[in-house]
Amino acid sequence: MDNNFKAYDDAAEMLKALAHPVRLCMVKGLLQKGRCNVSFMQECLDLPQSTVSQHLQKLRSAGIVAAERSGLEIHYTIASPKIAKLIQAMFGDDES
Repeated sequence: MDNNFKAYDDAAEMLKALAHPVRLCMVKGLLQKGRCNVSFMQECLDLPQSTVSQHLQKLRSAGIVAAERSGLEIHYTIASPKIAKLIQAMFGDDES
């Protein structure tokens, strides 16, 4: 048995952050689109900007998404190839 509990802790935190339908949808959408800003996600999800931002903060804290400032906008991307593999395992080739 592996005693590296830090690795298990990190993985559990990542899974907790993904364990919300909106955040899972956001991550899946980012994987399909590549990168986008809060306004685009807000329109796609039909949620208030503050709600989208709160979900993005949780995803950023867990190291799932990365943010890149471009002028006044912040664009979000998936931070790790592990996330792509995980989402692929959950959803397969489903493009919806």
